Amino acid sequence: MSATAQPTDGVHATVRTRHTERHEQRRERTDGKIMRATLEILIAKGIGAVTIEAVARKSGVAKTTIYRRFANSDDLIRQLTHTLVLPVDLDGIEPGHDGLTAALRRIVDRFDEKVGLTAVGIVLSSNNDRLREVADNVIRPVCERFAEFLARGAERGVYRQGLDAPFLFRTALGSMLACKALGAPGDGSHDAWASHMAALLWPSIRA
Repeated sequence: MSATAQPTDGVHATVRTRHTERHEQRRERTDGKIMRATLEILIAKGIGAVTIEAVARKSGVAKTTIYRRFANSDDLIRQLTHTLVLPVDLDGIEPGHDGLTAALRRIVDRFDEKVGLTAVGIVLSSNNDRLREVADNVIRPVCERFAEFLARGAERGVYRQGLDAPFLFRTALGSMLACKALGAPGDGSHDAWASHMAALLWPSIRA
């Protein structure tokens, strides 16, 4: 009996694990739809337009599902400010000219993938305090990773010491948004922008 029970228990455990994984994946997709809809409404119509009903219509997620996750619109917006943190990993990129290009390309890819560059530009230009809070939550961690990348390059003698990383990041971000507003070159990838921006920054940052 025990010999038979053990493999059966193992099969049941595997089925439960797969079911849990699929449930978590569905929940993540649903949460993503809710957060994107919330951000789009907030940007397009202002904070007063963000309601559970509006987010349900925009996202296609049932209102009852949203209410199970969030108490009200304030709760939605509060969660949005935490959800939009961009985990940009630059640790594996070797400092140098090519590394700077790769770092910039990774940053712009993450912005466009997670938030959308157009949305970033609109949020940054807003005077709404809640939108500014969202923007800071999105941009600050990426700026910190970029500063760490430049500091690592300075330690290795590749980049100059004492670089103003926040200023350089804001310069790159402004160029990134302008490029998006004017229309992406070529096939629409970010490679051309990253190469061009790295070439512009290189004389100022190289050791």
